[in-house]
Parts: sequence; C-alpha cells; structure tokens
Amino acid sequence: MKEPVGYLHSVESFGAVDGPGVRFVVFLQGCPLRCLFCHNADTWEIGEGKPVTPSELFGQIDSYRNFIQNGGVTFSGGEPLLQPEFLCAVMALCKEAGLHTAVDTSGAVPLSRCREAVEAADLLLLDIKDIDTGDCRSLTGMGNENALELLRACEDMQKPVWIRHVLVPGYTLQEEKLHRLGKELSRYTCIERVELSPFHKMGEYKWEFVDQPYQLGEVPLPSKEEIEKAREILKHYELSL
Repeated sequence: MKEPVGYLHSVESFGAVDGPGVRFVVFLQGCPLRCLFCHNADTWEIGEGKPVTPSELFGQIDSYRNFIQNGGVTFSGGEPLLQPEFLCAVMALCKEAGLHTAVDTSGAVPLSRCREAVEAADLLLLDIKDIDTGDCRSLTGMGNENALELLRACEDMQKPVWIRHVLVPGYTLQEEKLHRLGKELSRYTCIERVELSPFHKMGEYKWEFVDQPYQLGEVPLPSKEEIEKAREILKHYELSL
C-alpha cells in the first residue's frame, strides 16, 4: 500500500519545551492562520517543504530513540493537523515503537477533517490564541470556534491537553480576557496544565521571507510583573501552571 506523503519544514532532535521529557520535535509545513505574533512565518505556505513518507520520517525519529524514550515525539508546525493522514501514519509507527506522541496545534483545522489524528495522539498541546473570537480573527485571521470545538472533543475523549496561550500586550494580555479564559478553561477536566508564553519578537526577521510587514514591531514585551499577574489570575480558577 502506497504511503501518504507529508511536507516537512524541519526537525529538532532534543526539544525540551514541547511536551513531557526530552522530545524529537517535527515541524510540518503549512498553516491556515496568519498570527501577527508568529515566529515561524516561514512554515505558512501549504504544499511547500520537503516531501517525506512516514517511514522516512520515522527513520530519523528512531535514530534518537535512546535519547527520547522517556520523552517522546511532538508534531508541530505550521499546523500539523493540516496533514492528518500523514500524521496518523507517523504516529502509528511511533506507537509501535513505544514512543509517546504529542500534537502541538492551534485547533484551526475543523475537527471533521482531523478527528482520527486527534484520537491517535497521546497528548494535545492546544494553543488558545484569544478567548474573544472576534479579536482572535483580527489577531490570527480566524476565529476561535474550531479550537474550542476541539477542546470540547478532547473532554469527551478524556484526551490529555496542555493549553498554551501567548501574552501579547494590548491584545491578549488584559485582565478581563484572562478572567474569561480562566473561567472557560476551568470547565474542563482534560486540561492537565496551562502554559503562558510571553510575547517576543525573535521570529520577526522571518517575515521578510514571506514578504509581509511585521505589524507588532512597536508592541512592548510583557513585564515580569504583568506575566506574574496573568499567572495569578489563572491560578484563581484552580488551573495548573
């Protein structure tokens, strides 16, 4: 049977921030969002990247098995759920090898297109871009409806989820929004932890590669005090940070 072909942007062999333990991180090419704070703008274009089969990619992963056996493999991007058939095939090979799998997703892909891949993953790292769907559309080009539908599906499946949220001053770093986010997330038993990521500009130079202006150049980085205040607000809702 012919293997599906996926499109690979890059890999990181010793990731330490994308799931539990030391992980092999696979960055798949293509993303439907255009987040103003994106630090991987070079992963946007769909159909670009290096063509690879599941077996070829797993060969790379397997060569690091001794180093990641107590961690696992994380599929990121771009948006990995844009390539669900390929993703399922690679995760099946990882599962046969006893490797934990995580999918780092924006939740932007409709669940009807990616449910099988969601079900196959051991863990989802779900990025809630903005709790307000209108503001989310302004910030990313798409509302948050698909992401929240995915979170509800994970609750039904009791699929473990780590929530990720970027603190962008003037956008998501607002007390009212953080209270709304905390209240919403507190409803879910599938959420194991929440990770807050301070806005940064380390990927600003990549916007030149996609010939797009970087619009957040004048936005300040969040202060330590602002970050700690955000953490305290979410802790109020008994969320693990």
